[in-house]
Amino acid sequence: MTATSFSSVLPEWTQQSAVWLGWPHLQEAWADDYEGAQREIAALAKALAPVVKVKLVIGADHSRSAAEAAVGQHAELHEAPMGDVWLRDTGPIFVAQDGRLSALGFNFNGWGGKYELEGDTETAEALACLEGCPFKRHDFVLEGGAIEQDGAGNLITTRQCLLNPNRNSGWSEEKAEAALRQAFNIDRVVWLGDGLKGDHTDGHVDNIARFIAPGHVVCQTPSGADDPNADVLREIEGTLRAAELQVSTIPSPGRIEEEGMPVPASHMNFLISNGRVILPVYEGEHSRRALAELQALMPQHEIISLPANHILAGGGSFHCMSQQVPAITGGAK
Repeated sequence: MTATSFSSVLPEWTQQSAVWLGWPHLQEAWADDYEGAQREIAALAKALAPVVKVKLVIGADHSRSAAEAAVGQHAELHEAPMGDVWLRDTGPIFVAQDGRLSALGFNFNGWGGKYELEGDTETAEALACLEGCPFKRHDFVLEGGAIEQDGAGNLITTRQCLLNPNRNSGWSEEKAEAALRQAFNIDRVVWLGDGLKGDHTDGHVDNIARFIAPGHVVCQTPSGADDPNADVLREIEGTLRAAELQVSTIPSPGRIEEEGMPVPASHMNFLISNGRVILPVYEGEHSRRALAELQALMPQHEIISLPANHILAGGGSFHCMSQQVPAITGGAK
């Protein structure tokens, strides 16, 4: 009889061998935020470089010179198929498989058909190849930002995204949980409802709730009387507490606008890597409080705050545009 082979996602706070970042190359998609997004991503690469190897996907050769000028010696540059920078969703999810590094891929349909760009469906396998590890594709639609795991059997997601008919038509909670258990070898799924207003991902969980230790999740409390997500944030906190997780909170950025409309700014879209946490921040007291409170919750980590307004204009932040590679003994180098 052949032994069953299980894959497991190692939590983001475990040791990493590398972090992949995307580099903007579609100038028309970013418009006036194109150069600003490049500056913010370069700052992210420089903040990560002292603690982890940074691998930058440039997507197209015409963007190489700008990337080289911006990141210098802080990152390796790689060409790979990539529509836009959102590697959390289009890239692979790296896992431990029988004690070695492996990569999982999923069907990708442009966040429910909203943004279908050339190259995005090829990114996951290409990055697995560059890491020199086996690749397995599961036959259902899933973006990495739609799930959050603690490495101890808990997975959090939202109904708004995973049960959306624009992803996997006909999925129920039971069908979704069966697919997630088979892919990730988890014990339970904690279901949240909706994500942030204006989030074109249909409620990705990495914008609303993040694990910082096994069973310990951080979410946001409303900031200001005009916080556009006040009701949603309160519901998220209540659902997480009802799931008997350890729940901590930090302030949301409050109301952040673009052309008079609220945008899905979040302090949850931070990236954890080898003792550092890169926190997206926005102007105002709410971000200063969020930095201090997250540092108190994660005293063994150095919290570094970086502006993310231009990246947000493209639809996400630091976690959305990155994908970590866990350091696994015996894994690919």
